[in-house]
Amino acid sequence: MTEANQLVARNVRRFRRERGLSLGEVARRSGLSKQTLSKIEQGVGNPTVDTLAQLGGALDVSIRRLMTEWGTPVFVQRQGDGEWADAEGWSERLLDEVYGSGHVRTLLLRLERTRATPEIGPHTPGTLHHLYVITGKLRTGPLSEQVDLSAGDFVRFPGDVPHRHTCLTDRVVAHMVTTVPQVRQIGPIGPIEQIVRSPKEPPEES
Repeated sequence: MTEANQLVARNVRRFRRERGLSLGEVARRSGLSKQTLSKIEQGVGNPTVDTLAQLGGALDVSIRRLMTEWGTPVFVQRQGDGEWADAEGWSERLLDEVYGSGHVRTLLLRLERTRATPEIGPHTPGTLHHLYVITGKLRTGPLSEQVDLSAGDFVRFPGDVPHRHTCLTDRVVAHMVTTVPQVRQIGPIGPIEQIVRSPKEPPEES
């Protein structure tokens, strides 16, 4: 599997799920076989430029968007997979590392099963949520790729797509860090408060 094929696989999977399309429907729209589409989404296909053009037409995106890292894949670290490193006087468990500058918001999140959990709209492009469960169990992540987490589990997922948190126990307490790029990936630069509270989807490349 090449890195380029994995990138295309992630993007095709994401755009298809965001649009609520089945493999069969994308196959019908693109004129490609379901087997070919399945291989592409698994990263084992080797699509030609013509195949990417057909896929782009079916998903209403340009070839450039299929070939560009857009957002970040969901990353989960289970409680049992974390490794503790000992130092003099303390131990630490690395959850994740990201690089760059921007607005960082850190908070404790409390959820109760008895309270409704509405869908959360997309934030500015490039926003990431980093969530560590302290107590309880919850379902979280993009609507197209929800994951179930227990105490001690960690997840990183894109916040620039619709997402939701759902409490699976009586109560959940989680630690969440939200990182927002200082400069938009595409479009004019605005105040952080405006970017966080009034996100807009980036324009489609022509």
